[in-house]
Amino acid sequence: MRFVSQKTARPSFAKPSLVIGRKPLLEALEAGKGMDRIFMQKGVSGEGIDEIRKLAATLQVPINTVPVEKLNGFTRANHQGVVAIAALITYMDLQAVIDQTVEKGVAPLLVMLDGVTDVRNIGAIARSALCCGAQALIIPDKGVGALNEEAMKSSAGALEKIHVCRVSSLLKAVDTLHLNGIQVYTSEMNAPSRVFELDWTIPACMIMGNEETGVQPFLRKAADARFTIPMAGTFDSFNVSVAAGIILYEALKSRLYAH
Repeated sequence: MRFVSQKTARPSFAKPSLVIGRKPLLEALEAGKGMDRIFMQKGVSGEGIDEIRKLAATLQVPINTVPVEKLNGFTRANHQGVVAIAALITYMDLQAVIDQTVEKGVAPLLVMLDGVTDVRNIGAIARSALCCGAQALIIPDKGVGALNEEAMKSSAGALEKIHVCRVSSLLKAVDTLHLNGIQVYTSEMNAPSRVFELDWTIPACMIMGNEETGVQPFLRKAADARFTIPMAGTFDSFNVSVAAGIILYEALKSRLYAH
């Protein structure tokens, strides 16, 4: 194993660029350019607005309705009621990622993020996921930290290499996973099973929840199994990115010893 010095230079990432105004945004969306988020002025209407909404829905780009002061804070230019943040990564379709993985003869290993808002945690999880052989992160279009420059740096480049699937509904994503024969696991403090007692050699997806509230109840209910990470002592819990790393390495170890 090769250890990298902390002084080693990390990849540099360009800051996300803004797309300002209706026509530039429409042209970008029609060209299929990735957008992290669109900020639209509350009550805005007129030329191009309906088309932007339709294209954003098709491309699963979230729209935040905001007061004009928010847009003015982004730029002094004539924004015409819309400003978008161009994505630093290319989002992938979940089914397409599953199909590609299965075609390679590999059992899918996926990570779903539910309410993880700290971008440094997201970056660290992406890094562990890539190192442990996971093919993709699944994130919702709302309620998750932005994949911005800080997230990219925290991932040490992993977010550029691992697939990221942005979905409009995590519950629908779970349905897609089940339709493809992928087991869904959730981590909880008082779960009946321990992480190393589950079968990680089969197609699987782990759901990592918010550190304060955990995985949402409707996702816990939809999961196939719940597990806990044993700890020494009575301290609260692991940081979510540390917990994800432990789980992912357990999956990697299971798969290595299965061959």
